[in-house]
Amino acid sequence: MEPIRSLVGAEFPLFAFSHCRDVVAAVSRAGGFGVLGGSSFTPESLELELKWIDEHVNGMPYGVDILVPENQALTVGTDLSTLSSRVPSQHIDFAVELLRKHGIAAEPSDVIDQLPPATLPEVGEALMDVAFRHPIRLIVNALGIAPPSMLERARRHGIPVGALVGAKEHAIRQVKAGVDLLIAQGGEAGGHCGEVSTLVLVPEVIQAIKSIRNVPVLAAGGIMNGAQMAGCMAMGAAGAWTGSVWLATAEAETTETFKQKMIAATSRDTIRSKSRTGKPSRQLRSSWHEAWDGPNSPGALPMPIMAMISIPTFARIDKAADSGNALAKDLVSYWVGQGVGLIDSVRSASAVVREFKQEFAEAIERLTATIES
Repeated sequence: MEPIRSLVGAEFPLFAFSHCRDVVAAVSRAGGFGVLGGSSFTPESLELELKWIDEHVNGMPYGVDILVPENQALTVGTDLSTLSSRVPSQHIDFAVELLRKHGIAAEPSDVIDQLPPATLPEVGEALMDVAFRHPIRLIVNALGIAPPSMLERARRHGIPVGALVGAKEHAIRQVKAGVDLLIAQGGEAGGHCGEVSTLVLVPEVIQAIKSIRNVPVLAAGGIMNGAQMAGCMAMGAAGAWTGSVWLATAEAETTETFKQKMIAATSRDTIRSKSRTGKPSRQLRSSWHEAWDGPNSPGALPMPIMAMISIPTFARIDKAADSGNALAKDLVSYWVGQGVGLIDSVRSASAVVREFKQEFAEAIERLTATIES
């Protein structure tokens, strides 16, 4: 555990990625390391979130994850009107009709986001401006090589840079680019992920970078308890990066409808689909995917254009479902990994950390007993 403690100050190498500030603060206070998904905010709202975390984390370390994709269908300076013009009318009409079929009143203007996508390069820079004004202990990027500006600014502030990878080739590129921490995210993971399983990816990445530079590797993808975390560390991982397990906590940003769908779901109820962001990401399967991935769909648009439809549309879906619209509940979905099958209740974030620590200790005891027997 020492590499992670010395790098980011975490007492227990359990990293919790969440879009909810309450989860981030609770995990860090309990000895883990909370990471706020910053790309779900505007620069102004991120400032408010980080200020709140600073006031509630009791001086414990935390980090920020900002999504600056290496490849997407836009360039620096692309404005909102230009992006909006790239959304075909057939996609807008398809989204409106899908809502109406599920008892949700909607007009074309209701399914087009009025805010610039967080993946615009200039938005990413603005989010970094905010993040580096706070006492963060880690900044992370996903979907490609961490941008040079992130690496340069992090070095000036003395903050390590992490990167998510889904293949050993990606890991090699990231290490050569200069990142300080790798998150090897297997295909079981929620959100944007590759196709290689965690069990294969973690040792593959560790072996691939061994001759280049000594960089700690966190295991990610399907990790829902301390025993799994111990198993990954037995393979050489320096800790665990988790996301889905926090979606079923009382503090999480997820709706009550989604939490109940998580509890009812099995590990086979997720799907990798482009229909939410424009890139393959694992989500809970719903009627949304049956429609957008079906034969009558106009097809997913590239990132970030697809999100300009899905963000406002899912906001209406969630509101309708939590208001009692039974048809709307069929559409409810969110990013979640195959580990959803291990979720059986809603617990507090601090309780989850305590359980991870206990399960981790018990797993280590079993391994030790096996060696000594």
